[in-house]
Amino acid sequence: MRVALVTESFLPQINGVTHSMMRVLEHLQRAGHTALVVTPGTAGQTPPTYAGAEVVTLPSFALPGYAEVRVATSGQLRLEKILRDFAPDVLHLAAPFALGHTAALVGERMGLPMVSIYQTEVPTYASRYGAPQLEPLLWRRVRTVHNLTSMTLAPSTFAADQLADHGVERVRLWGRGVDSTRFHPDKASQPWRAEVARNGEKIMLYVGRLAAEKQVDDLAVLADLPGTKLVIIGDGPRRAELEAILPGAVFLGQQTGEAVPRAMASADLFVHTGVMETFCQSIQEALASGTPVVAPARGGPLDLVQPSHTGWLYPPGDLEALRSHAQDLLGDDFKRAAFGEKGRAAVEHRTWPYMCELLLTHYAEAINDATAPRPAAWPWSLLA
Repeated sequence: MRVALVTESFLPQINGVTHSMMRVLEHLQRAGHTALVVTPGTAGQTPPTYAGAEVVTLPSFALPGYAEVRVATSGQLRLEKILRDFAPDVLHLAAPFALGHTAALVGERMGLPMVSIYQTEVPTYASRYGAPQLEPLLWRRVRTVHNLTSMTLAPSTFAADQLADHGVERVRLWGRGVDSTRFHPDKASQPWRAEVARNGEKIMLYVGRLAAEKQVDDLAVLADLPGTKLVIIGDGPRRAELEAILPGAVFLGQQTGEAVPRAMASADLFVHTGVMETFCQSIQEALASGTPVVAPARGGPLDLVQPSHTGWLYPPGDLEALRSHAQDLLGDDFKRAAFGEKGRAAVEHRTWPYMCELLLTHYAEAINDATAPRPAAWPWSLLA
């Protein structure tokens, strides 16, 4: 199979879209398929290949106020030449919106089977960034792009229902895998705990981007819990502001390699605050690490967290509930350990190879649908 993957985001950016792309490309290579990646370039920092796939970068500019987001400037003709030269069997559109819209138009003109991956709740971001009037227009773009494709794969039941409510057709569920070997309770480290919590405090961990849509400032409601230490892993445009809001927190910045699995397994509690998560991979990684979770009852966490079993969900915006749930788990070692064990058991089977094999069946379905003979048109002229 020849798979062309067009993505709005790729290395060196580290986010959910990039993470999923990397795992898919690695699986395609292992399975003997040929892949091509097309993405906005980042000033020579994007690698020319990944997992055996050529990476074609397009000229781009940084989104004002959000430098990590790149917008490609190439038009349809350039993209069509790239795709025609590669001759894909299927076109994979990762979080399509800007470049993805161009690719969907080109794919439709070329008659390519297309599978789109819904991953980012872009329209709702408009409200977070002070432009709520744009939200209806952005949902129209989402509907237009995804309805051009053979099928849309949503990462959670909330996201699937949301897309259907906004008129997106042919929506299927496709979650995300987790490396349950890399993220494992055995990665817990007492030296790491001693380094970030020098007085033996219970550790509350947040891992994610430090951007407005993540609502990390909500963690301020936990800052004065006695005997606790808030640890934050990640970077983004709000880091300096959040360091001022949370002066007692330990900010570790962007972490790579084994640093994140070690932190996940070593923490006493994982806390997530963003309400616009279509999936939330960091929650799944925390559960695989045996760490219970507190998160908002919206989006992907609804599928991932089982209240009273693997963690707690709080009503979005109810920060007192967030604080109460954190206190509940931090104050009960037995309950916290039981939740951690159940969390690990709930996700350890969701491996990336398993999820990627499901993705390949969606590719095959899209290809079969595109090549299946269409029923002949009814000869209405005979009824005249």
